[in-house]
Amino acid sequence: MQEAQLVGPALVLQREIGRLLAPIWIPLIAVLLRLRGYRIEAVERSRRQYQEIRRGRDDPLLICANHLTLIDSAIVAWALGSPWWLLMHYSALPWNVPERQNFASWWLTQALSYVMKCVPITRGGSRGEVAQTLARIGAVLTRGEAALVFPEGGRSRSGRVDVESVTYGVGHLVNSLPGCRVLCVYLRGHGQSGFSDLPARGECFQVALELITPTSTASGLRADRDVARQIIGQLAAMERQYFERRYPEVAVV
Repeated sequence: MQEAQLVGPALVLQREIGRLLAPIWIPLIAVLLRLRGYRIEAVERSRRQYQEIRRGRDDPLLICANHLTLIDSAIVAWALGSPWWLLMHYSALPWNVPERQNFASWWLTQALSYVMKCVPITRGGSRGEVAQTLARIGAVLTRGEAALVFPEGGRSRSGRVDVESVTYGVGHLVNSLPGCRVLCVYLRGHGQSGFSDLPARGECFQVALELITPTSTASGLRADRDVARQIIGQLAAMERQYFERRYPEVAVV
């Protein structure tokens, strides 16, 4: 908690700069997604669900999603709220933890990441860097902000939720925040068979939301591992449901 307090002022400044520029960058991202021809099935339903989950609650809310493309975080945010609603409810727009090499490797992407509520991390970085990143995300969650992380730690190379690659840091984050709720989001384009940088043009996405409160009777690393596995297990179950609905004649293993 002390680390979270130390990084708090810097994050408050970052948030306010992003909020002031939000009338420019939030609609711009939505326009770019539409120019690619993307659409989300039953998007009003997922947005109503998210609004209901956030309404009247100030306990920490961590969003955990599966990961197939470099712009999953933008599409998830688009599925959770319209540009206008996110502008009016800026705290509901999730913070993100992008891989530094992909989104913050030179000054322009660094500036954009800063404005767009991102806390970049280096994949395979030191424990100290990972701990500091988790402290920052914990700090924004305790302030009533939402945050989005990918429990798999990177894009799934198999095209399916990889339960073996779950990072225990997500479990540590949840365990460090009393009362933390986890919103599992499963997002998939109907034409997406594997991982890619971008979804294909004209892709249609389906999104499913499931709110859980993972807990563990263990302590320390075991508790972190237990909670992380509950989260990735929920995402894997949501993936099975997706394929069972879309391809009922094919057995899902």
